[in-house]
Amino acid sequence: MAAQMAVNSGASLWGPLKELWETVEGAVWRRQAESVHLLGLQLKKHKPHFLSLFRNPPKSAEQREKVRKASLEGISIQGQQGARLLPEALLTEAFILSDLFDMGEMAALELLLAGEHQQSYFPGLTRGTCCRTSLLGRQAMFGQLSAHAHPVPSRKNIHPRSQLMVVCVSPHSGELVALTTRFTDELMSQGLTQRILTLVSEISVPREFERLQKQCGLGNEKHRKEVADLIKECRLSLAECLFAWTCQSPLTKDDTLALIGHLETVTAEADGSLDSVNVALLMALLYCLDVSFLEQGTEDREDLLQALPLLTEREYVSAVHCRLVEAQPWKLPGLQAVVRLAWALSLRALSQLPQGAALVEFTEGDESLADQALLDSVFLFLTEGVLSCEGFAQEEFYTRRLHSLITDFLALMPMKVKQLRNRADEDARLLHMAIQMGSEPPTSLRRDLDHLMILIGEFYSKDPFNLELALDFWCPSESLQHTSLTGSYLGVALQRPPHKQVVLSKFGLANGPQCAQYCLCLLRANGAPLRENLQGAAASSPVSWEHFFQSLMLYHENLRRDLPSADTAQYRHPPLRGITQRELDGLTSFLQLLTTIVTWSESARLTLYKHPQWTPVVLMLGLAQCSIPPVLKAELLHCLAAFGKSPEVAASLWQSLEYAQVLQTVRAPGQRAGAGIEVELNEIESSCEEYPLTRAFCNLISTLVERALPVNLGVGLRAPGLQPYLDFLRDGVFLPFPTRAYRRAAEKWEVAEAVLEVFHKLLQDYKPQPADFLTETVVLQGEQIPALKPPGYSLMFHLLNDSPMLALCLRLLEEGLCHLDTYAPVPGQKQLERSVLHCLSLLDLALQKQVVFMDLLRESQASLLVSPMEQLLQGVSARSRRADHIANIARYLYHSSSIPEAGLLSAKILCHIARYPNIQARLVGDFTHDQSVSDKLMAGFVECLDNEEAEEDSEKDDDSDPEKGVANIRHETKIHILNLLITSLELKAPNLALYLLGYELKKAVSTTNLQDAGVLGCPRSCLHAILSLLQRGSEKRSGPVLTHQAPHLAELCYQVIYQLCACPETSGPTMRYLRTSQDFLYSHLQHLPFVLPNAKIAALSQMSWLMKTAAIELRLTSLNRQRSHTQRLLSLLLDDQPHTQRAADGEMGMEEDTRSVSGFLHFDTVSKVRRKLLSILDAIDFSQKVPELLQLDFFERAQIEQVISNCEHVDKNGHTVCNVKLLHRVLVAEVNALQGRAAIGQRPLLMEEVNSILQQVVERNQVRHSLSAKRHALQAWRELVETLFTACPFDLIPTDERQLIIRDLLLDLHDKVLSEDAAVELMPMAAGAVFTLTANLSHSVLSEQQQGLGMEGGASSGFASIANSALHLILRKLLDFILCTGGGFQRLRAHLYGSLLYYLQIAQKPDEPDTLQTDGKSMWERLTAPEDGFSKLQRENLSIIESYGTALMEVVCRDACDGHEIGRMLALAVLNRILSIDKQRQWLLFVCNSGYLRVLVESLRQDDAALQALLSPQPPPLKPLYVYESKMALLMRVAMTGQGAVELLRCGLVAQLVECQVFDMLPRATPTECLVILTSAQHQQGAAQVLHWLIAHADTIQSILRCQELSMGALQELSMLTGIISKTALPGVLKMEQDVNSSALMEFQGHIGRFQRQCLSLLGRLAGSERVRILKMAEEGVAPGEPADRREEMELAAQQICANVMEYCQTLLLQSSPKAQFSICLFSPVATEPAVRDGSRADLPVPAVPASRVPSLGLVLYLLKNAAADFFRFHQSHQQSLSKLQGLENLPPEELKELCQALVYGSGGVDKIPPAQRSVLAKRRLVQLINNRAKLLALCSYIIETCLFVVWRHLEYYLLYCTPSDPKDSLLPSSNFGMLQNGGGRNLGLSHVSRQDLEQLQTDVACSFGDSLQRKLLEVEALYSQARSRYTFIQVLVRRIRGLLCRPKS
Repeated sequence: MAAQMAVNSGASLWGPLKELWETVEGAVWRRQAESVHLLGLQLKKHKPHFLSLFRNPPKSAEQREKVRKASLEGISIQGQQGARLLPEALLTEAFILSDLFDMGEMAALELLLAGEHQQSYFPGLTRGTCCRTSLLGRQAMFGQLSAHAHPVPSRKNIHPRSQLMVVCVSPHSGELVALTTRFTDELMSQGLTQRILTLVSEISVPREFERLQKQCGLGNEKHRKEVADLIKECRLSLAECLFAWTCQSPLTKDDTLALIGHLETVTAEADGSLDSVNVALLMALLYCLDVSFLEQGTEDREDLLQALPLLTEREYVSAVHCRLVEAQPWKLPGLQAVVRLAWALSLRALSQLPQGAALVEFTEGDESLADQALLDSVFLFLTEGVLSCEGFAQEEFYTRRLHSLITDFLALMPMKVKQLRNRADEDARLLHMAIQMGSEPPTSLRRDLDHLMILIGEFYSKDPFNLELALDFWCPSESLQHTSLTGSYLGVALQRPPHKQVVLSKFGLANGPQCAQYCLCLLRANGAPLRENLQGAAASSPVSWEHFFQSLMLYHENLRRDLPSADTAQYRHPPLRGITQRELDGLTSFLQLLTTIVTWSESARLTLYKHPQWTPVVLMLGLAQCSIPPVLKAELLHCLAAFGKSPEVAASLWQSLEYAQVLQTVRAPGQRAGAGIEVELNEIESSCEEYPLTRAFCNLISTLVERALPVNLGVGLRAPGLQPYLDFLRDGVFLPFPTRAYRRAAEKWEVAEAVLEVFHKLLQDYKPQPADFLTETVVLQGEQIPALKPPGYSLMFHLLNDSPMLALCLRLLEEGLCHLDTYAPVPGQKQLERSVLHCLSLLDLALQKQVVFMDLLRESQASLLVSPMEQLLQGVSARSRRADHIANIARYLYHSSSIPEAGLLSAKILCHIARYPNIQARLVGDFTHDQSVSDKLMAGFVECLDNEEAEEDSEKDDDSDPEKGVANIRHETKIHILNLLITSLELKAPNLALYLLGYELKKAVSTTNLQDAGVLGCPRSCLHAILSLLQRGSEKRSGPVLTHQAPHLAELCYQVIYQLCACPETSGPTMRYLRTSQDFLYSHLQHLPFVLPNAKIAALSQMSWLMKTAAIELRLTSLNRQRSHTQRLLSLLLDDQPHTQRAADGEMGMEEDTRSVSGFLHFDTVSKVRRKLLSILDAIDFSQKVPELLQLDFFERAQIEQVISNCEHVDKNGHTVCNVKLLHRVLVAEVNALQGRAAIGQRPLLMEEVNSILQQVVERNQVRHSLSAKRHALQAWRELVETLFTACPFDLIPTDERQLIIRDLLLDLHDKVLSEDAAVELMPMAAGAVFTLTANLSHSVLSEQQQGLGMEGGASSGFASIANSALHLILRKLLDFILCTGGGFQRLRAHLYGSLLYYLQIAQKPDEPDTLQTDGKSMWERLTAPEDGFSKLQRENLSIIESYGTALMEVVCRDACDGHEIGRMLALAVLNRILSIDKQRQWLLFVCNSGYLRVLVESLRQDDAALQALLSPQPPPLKPLYVYESKMALLMRVAMTGQGAVELLRCGLVAQLVECQVFDMLPRATPTECLVILTSAQHQQGAAQVLHWLIAHADTIQSILRCQELSMGALQELSMLTGIISKTALPGVLKMEQDVNSSALMEFQGHIGRFQRQCLSLLGRLAGSERVRILKMAEEGVAPGEPADRREEMELAAQQICANVMEYCQTLLLQSSPKAQFSICLFSPVATEPAVRDGSRADLPVPAVPASRVPSLGLVLYLLKNAAADFFRFHQSHQQSLSKLQGLENLPPEELKELCQALVYGSGGVDKIPPAQRSVLAKRRLVQLINNRAKLLALCSYIIETCLFVVWRHLEYYLLYCTPSDPKDSLLPSSNFGMLQNGGGRNLGLSHVSRQDLEQLQTDVACSFGDSLQRKLLEVEALYSQARSRYTFIQVLVRRIRGLLCRPKS
C-alpha cells in the first residue's frame, strides 16, 4: 500500500500527457514510423482520460489521512529513498487545492510539488499559483490532444487541424488513419459529445476566476491573462473536438439534438457577436446539416450517401425537423435563424436527390423555414454575430461552410432571392416617394436584400487563405454573348457551366485577381450602349465605367464653378453646390469598388489609367482640390494609392500630386498656407476630431515611396525633392498627433501607424552616399538656393540627434509598454502595436546605417553634429526621469508572446548596442537597478528562449502560413538573443551576457555557484533555457531534438556553452555545473557525429563547438585529477567495443537493448564498432564541389572577377564572401548605362547573364561557408585529439591501445586527405593533426621501449606493440602526402617534415650505457649477429624513402634552400636525419651533384648579413639564427664523412666562413664544421683553409681565448676552438702553403705563435689556478627548477679543453722534430706546482700565467696528477651508477625522485609524475650519468697519456741534451721557448738554463712523480687504457721517465 501511496514528484496528472503529446507529434507531424505503434499503446492507455475529460482523480479519506500525517510521519516520494517530511503549509495548500478542483489529495500534493519544481518557469508566482496554472495547462493540453485525436477522414473536405492531410503522404498514413478512426468511433459511441457540451457549459472565465480569487489563486496581470487564455483555450479545444468530428462525420441523432439544445441557450458578447467557442459549435452543427459536398461528384459519393443519416435515418430528419420547426424562441433569434436557414437549404438539396422522395413531408417545409429565418434577420446576424467574431477568419473551413451556405441560398432558392429583390424595389419606391413628398419614410420597411448584399460584401472582402471563393460568382460562358471579350475570363473551353454558377454569376464580386478582371470587363461591357448613344442613357446600364466616370466628370465640373451649368440639366441629380448624403454614399461605394478592382488587378489598373477619355488620376486629383467632404477626399486618395501600386503610374502620380498642390509645397515668402491638406488637417479635421484625409494621404505617400522615389520632384518651381512632404508628415502629422483630440480613440493610433509606416519605408530604402553630405545648390529663378537632401538623410539626422522626433518615438515605446503591462484591450490595439513596431524598426535601421552614415559624415568634413544612437538611448526619459530607454526596449521581449515582431526587433537593437564595449557595464547597471524590472527583463529573455512555438524556416520565401511566419519570427528572436550573448561574452566583465546567464556581478565571476533553476533561490536564467533546448531528446537514441529541428539555433547554443567554458572567468563554474548537474558533455558526445543531410554546414559547426568544449573538459579533469570523468569520456571517444551500461558510474548511457546484450556477451567474438573519433572524422567530407567557370557572352571575365573581388567583405562569422546585393546593383547599373538600339534589344540576354553571374557568386559564397565549417570542424577534431593524447594522464590509455588508436587515426586521416577530390584548403589542418599524432606515436613507442615493454632484438611481429607493416604504411602515406602538395604549400609541408622527423625518431636506437667492458666477440661473430629491431626498422624505412627516388629528394632539398624559415629549418633537419641513416650515400650524392649543397654553402653570405643584424641593439626576430643553426647542423652531418668533407671544401665552405664578418662581432657561436672537416677528412688543404679562417678572425679568436668569465657556454666554445687550433695552427700546415711570400709567412708564424701562447696560458688557468673555482661555480649555478647536469657539462668541457691543449702540445713537439734532441721546448724546466685557488674568495683576482711567460713543466705534472685523481673519481661514480641501473627496481623512492629531478623542469614537477614514469626517467638519468662518466674517463686517459709524453720529451731534452749556461743568467725569456726556429736559435735559447735549474728540475720531478702516482698511472692503464688505447703506452712512458729521473746528476 505504501508503494501505491507514494507521491510522484513529476506530477502524474500531466506528466504522462506530455508523453502522449510527443507521441502524437512524432506520429502526425514528424512522420516517425515507430511513433504509430506507440500512439496505439498510448491511446489505449489514456482512453479513460478521454472519456472523462477534465475529470480529476476522486477524493479519498485514506489519501486525506495519509497527507495529513505527512508533516509528522513523512510520505514516500517516487525516486527518493525513505519518507520525506513535508511542511504543514504545503499540506494546507494541498487540501485547499483538493477542495478547489475536486481532486484527490495525493494528486493535489503531487501537483503542488510539481508547481514548486516548475516555479522557476513562472517568476513572481507562488508554488500554488504555478500548480494551478499547470493544471489549467494540463486541461488545455488534453483539449488539444482531444481535438487532434478526433478527426476521421470520411470526407474529402478534411479539417486541417486533424493534420491527417499531412499524414496521408507518409507510408504509414493508412495505419494511422485506421487507428484514429477506430479510436474516435469508440469515444463518440460512449457519449463523449454530451461530456464536451457539459464542460463547455460549465467552464467559463468569470466562474473560474471567482473560484481562484477566493483561494488567492491569481497572480499579477500577466498571470491573470495567461489563466484567462488557458481557460478560453480549454473551451475552444472542446468545441473544436466536435467541429473536427462533424467536418468529416455527422453526429448521431441524440448528439445532434444535444448540440441544438446547447445552442438554444447561447448568448452573444457585448458587441452582439458570438465568441469563438459558440462559432465552433455553430459550425459543427452546420456541418452536421451539410449535404452540399454531394454535388462534388467524387468517387466515393455512393459510400457517402449511405453513411449520411439525413438520407438513411428517417428518425434523424424527423427529430431535427420537429426540433427546429416547433421550438420555442432561442435566446439568440439570429442564431436560430441561421440554423433554420441551413436546415431549409439541406431539405431543398435533399428534395433534388432521388433518395429524397421518401422525405417529401419534411422537404416541403423548406420555404416556411426560410421565411422564418428571413423574418429573424438571418443575414444581419451572420454579418454582425458570426463574421465579426475574431476567430472566424482564422479557420479556413468556417469560411468554406459559410460560402456554401450563401451560395446554396442563392442557387437553391432563386425565387426567394427574386422575392427579396422585388420587395426591396417596392421599398425603394416608397422611400423615394416619401423623400419627394418630404414626409417621414415608413418604419416597417425590411432590408433583407440589403443585409444579404452587405453580408456578401463583408464576407468576400477578406480572403486570408487565398481561396478565391468569389470566383464561383463569375460565369466564364458569359463570353458567348460578347465575342469581342472572348478569353477575358478563365480562357476555358466554351462549355455550359453548372447551373449554380450560372445563378451566382448574377452577383459579381471583385475581390481577388481574377474576379477583379471579370468585374472590369463586365463594367466595360455594360457601358457599350452608352458609348453608342449618349443621349439614350436610359437604354444603358447605370452600372458601367462610362456612367461612373461621366458622373465624376460632371461632379468635377459642377464643383469647380460657382454657378450650376445648364449642360447638366438632363443629369438625374440636380446640380447643387454641395453633395447630398445619398450621393456621397454612392460616390464612396463607386470609389471603393474602383479601389478594389485596381488593387487586385494590375492589368485593370493600367487599362483604366491609360484610358484617354476617363483619365481617372487627373479627374480624382481635380476632385480632391474641390470643396467636398474629407471622407470623400479620403476615398479619392485611397483610390489614387491603389493606382500608385504600379511603378510606372507612381512616377507620374508624384508629378501630378506636386502639380495639383494637394500639399502646398510652393508658396511665396511670408505667405500662409491657404489651401491643401495642411489646412484641411489643422482647420477642418482637427475641429471635427476625425482624420480620414490625413490617414489617406499618409497611405498614398506610403504607397508611392514604396514604388517610386523621384529625385526631381518640383524642379523649376522649388528645390527638387521630397523634403516638403517629409516635413509635413513629421512636423504637421507625427509630432502633434499625441496632443490632438480624437472622437474615436482608436484613430489616434491609426494616424501614428500611417505616418510611421512612411518613415519606416523611407529609412529602409535609404543608403548613405558621399553626395548626401556635400553642400550642393540649384538655380531657381536666377538664384542659387541649397539643394534638398534625400528623405532618408533627414530621418537619420533627426534620429541621430536629441530631436523631438526621436523623443516621441521613445515616448511611444514607453506608452506602448504601459498599455501592454495592463494586459487589457485598448481601442486601436492592433494599430498601437504596429506603431510600436515601426518605432522599433526605425531605431533598428538607424543603428544599422549609422556606422556608414557617420563615416561618410566625417570624411565629408561637413558642419553637422550627430550622436551615435547607442549614446542617445542612454539619455534620461522625460516621463520616468531615469535612463531607461534601453531597458524599455528590452522589456518588449517580455511581451513577445503577444507581439512576436516586437521581441525580434528588441533583440536586434540590443545586438547592435552590445557591440560597443563601453556601454556594457552601464547596461548591466540599468538592467539591475530596479529588481522588479530586472526580474521582468530576465523572464523576457528566458521566455523567448523557452518558447516552443519557434520553428526554423528552411523556405524563407514561404509566407503563406501566418503560423509559420510567427514561428519563424520567434526562431529569429532566439537567434539574435544568442548572438547577443556571444557578442557580450567576448567583452570584459561585467557584461550583459554574464547577467543574463546567471553569473555573479557583484563579486568575482569565478566565485559563481551555478545551480538548477529554483535551487537555493536561483532564478531561471538564459543558461538554463539554453541547456533545456539542447538537452531535449538527448536521452533518446535519435539524439538532441534541436540539432535537426533548428540546426543553426543549436549551433549557436553550443557556441555559447563553449565560450563560457573557454573564458577563464566562467570556465570553472560552468564546467562544474555541466559536469555535476547536467552530465552535459557525455550525453551529447555519445550522439556524435550529427548527420543532417539538409544542414551539413550547421551540423559541422555544432560538432565543432561540442568537440572544443570536450577538449577543455578533458584538460580540466586531467589537471584536477578527476580520473573517473576523464576515463569515462576517453572510453566514449576511443573504445572500439560496443558500449555497455556503466552501473558503477551511476550513469545511464543510451538506452539500447543491443548494447546491453553485447555487454552481457562480451567476449572475443563480439564485433567491434568504429571508434567515435573516427566516426566524427568520417562525417567531415574532405571533398568540395566547386562551381564551374563562368561562361560569359557579353561581359569580360577578368573585369567581372575584379568586380566580384571588389564586392567582397568579411561577414559577422569572419568569412570573406561577396555582397550579392551590391554586386547586383553594380551589374544592373552597368546594363542600364548601355545606350543604343542594340543594347535595348539585348537587355533580356544581358539580364539573364547577370542572373547567372549572381547565381555563381551565391554558389561561391556557399562553398566558402562550407569550407570554413569543415576547417572549423577539423580544427576542433584536432584539438580534441591533441588533448586526448597530450593532456590526459598517460596511464589511462594502455600503451598498446594508444598505438593502435593512433595508427587508425593516422591511416584514416591520410586516406581522406590523399583522396583525389580532397579540398586543398583542408590540408593544412590535416597536416597539423598528422604532426600531432605522429609525435604522440613516437613518444608512445619510445616510452614503451624505455619501460622495457618493447621487443629485445629483431622480432618478426613488429616494432613495439605496433606492427612494422603498420609503421611502413604510415611512412608511405606520409611521404605521399608530402609529394601530393606539389610546389606550393611549404608551410603545410613544415608539419609533415616534423611528422617525418618524429617517425624516423622511432627507429633511432636509444642511448645505451657504456659499461667500459668489451663483449669479447670476434669480428665474425659481430658480422653474423642477428639484426636488432632498430636497425631493421631503420633499414626498411630507408628502403621505403629511397623507393620514392629523386622526386622526394627534390622536394626536400628545394624546401631546405628556399622558402619560409620554419619550413627550411625542418627540411634541413629531415635532410640531416636521412643523411645520418643513408649508408649508401644516395642522398649525399644527390645533394652534391644537383648543386643544392653549393647553394646552401653560398647562402652563408646572406646569413652573415642577417646574423649581423641580430647583434644590433634592437635585433629583429631570431629566425635567421635558427635557420643558420639548422644549416650548420646539416653541413656538419655532411662533413662527418670523408666524401662530404671533400665536397664541402670543393664548394668553398671555409672560404665563405672566412668572409663572414659576424665572427668579428664576438658572437657565441664557433663553426664546429671546421673541426668536423678536420677530423673526418684529415685533409691538409682543409687544415690550411681553416688556418686562414683563424687568421682572418684572429682578433675574435684571441679575445675568446683570453675570456676571463669561464661560464658553461664559454667553456663549450673554448673546447671547440682549441680543438680547431690543435689541428690547424701547426708548422706543418704552413709548409703546405706554396704561394705564400716570406712576409706573409712571417705574419702567419706570428699568429700561430700567439695562438700557441694563449692555449698554454688557457691550460694554466684550467689545470691550475681556476680549476676549483670553475667546478664550484658549476655546482652553485644550478637553479632550483633547472636540470642538474650543468656541472657535468662544465666538467666535460673543461676536460676537453685540457685534452685539446695537450694534444696541441704533443703535435707541436712531434712536428718540430721526431727526436728530443732537436725538439722545441714548450714548458720551462721548473717543476713546482702552480698555486691553486679554492674559490672561497670570489672577490680576489685570479693570478693567471700571462701569455708572455712560458708555463712551467710543473703545470703538466699537476695536470697529470689531477687527471689521475679525476679518473678514479669518475670510475667510482661510473660503477655506482651502473650498479644502480642494474638494480633500478630496488632503488628507494627518495633516490628515484632525486634522479628524476635532474630531468624535470620546475619545482614540484616530480611529485605529479606517476611511478612508472619515474622509473623511466630515472633509467634515462642513470644512462646519461654513465655515458657522461665514460666520456670523462676517456678524456682523463687521453690527458694522462699526452701529459706523460710531454713530460718525458721535455725531461729527455733537459736532462740529456740541454747544455747549461752561466749561473748568473736565469731562465730563458719566454719568447725563446716554443718558437718555431731553426737550429741556430736553439743554441741561443739553451745558454739561459743553468746547471742548478736542471738539478732542481730533476729533484722536483722526482718528488712529484713518486711511486704512488706511478702506481695510479699503471692502474689506469690496467683498468681502461689497455683495452682502448695504445697497449703498454703508459707503462713504457712511466718506465722511461723513471729512468731519466734515476740518472745521476751531471
